[in-house]
This record gives sequence, structure tokens and C-alpha cells, in this order.
Amino acid sequence: MSFNRADDIRYWPKEDILQACRSYYDCSMPRHLISSGSPFEKFAGYSRAVIDGDFAFIAGTTGYDYKSMTMPGEVTAQTRNCFATIEKVLGDASFAMADIVRVVYYITDPKNADAVLAVCGETLGDIRPAATLLVVAGLYKPEMLVEIEVTAKRRN
Repeated sequence: MSFNRADDIRYWPKEDILQACRSYYDCSMPRHLISSGSPFEKFAGYSRAVIDGDFAFIAGTTGYDYKSMTMPGEVTAQTRNCFATIEKVLGDASFAMADIVRVVYYITDPKNADAVLAVCGETLGDIRPAATLLVVAGLYKPEMLVEIEVTAKRRN
């Protein structure tokens, strides 16, 4: 009997082993939708987050404070609220803030960039995901000054 390395799982690439195990044990992770409870999500047909395997996609996160059900008038408070919502959603899906790999910031006034980025530095300074800041003409409601979306990849 001859030895064939291709038949020995010890010599398979890691991704091939994982794929074989997932298909054999049917342990693929289904797509999961997460809501923040905003009635706008159903109305507009979107989810706060979509979890697909080891990835989390979180979008549409504005500075709304879900505890007090208010939108602060100041951009720093709105930015902190964005991150509080993002952190809660990530935690609900068994992700951590440290899993964030990409962030996009949308602001309505370039004068607010430094205040937004200061909060971003406090929150993500050790994580340092890839990031883009865009100045947009406006968001859905005029009181919305910042919106943040993130992509996270679960660490194994």
C-alpha cells in the first residue's frame, strides 16, 4: 500500500479541512438579522446588522440614544451613541469591538470632523481598523449629524 499525502488530512490546507468539517457536520453558520428595535428598520426594509458566518455588517447607525429615545443635538454625543449601539449589536452577536476591521463615517458638516474623529480615536485607537470619513450633503433627518457603519470579522 502506497502513502498518498493528498489522502491524509494532516497535509490538507487549513481552509480545506474547515470546509470538509463544516459540510460533514453541517455546522455552517446561517445568516442572522439583528434589529436595534427602531421601527424605521421594518419600514425601510433593512437590518441594523447582518451576521453571516464570521462576519458582522452593521449599518445605518446614527446618534440616536435608544435608552432615552432621543437624538442629542451635539455631534460628540451622537458619535458616542453610535458606538454604544454598535458595541451592543456586536455583543449580541458574540463579537467584540476588537473584531472591527473596517469603518465608514458619514458626517454632514466638515467642521464636525475633528470632534467625530476624537471620539473615534478614544473608541478605536487600539483597534485601528481601515476607515473612511465622508462628508455628505445630508442624512435622513436634519438632526442626524453622523452615521457610522462597521464590518467586523470574528476572531477564532
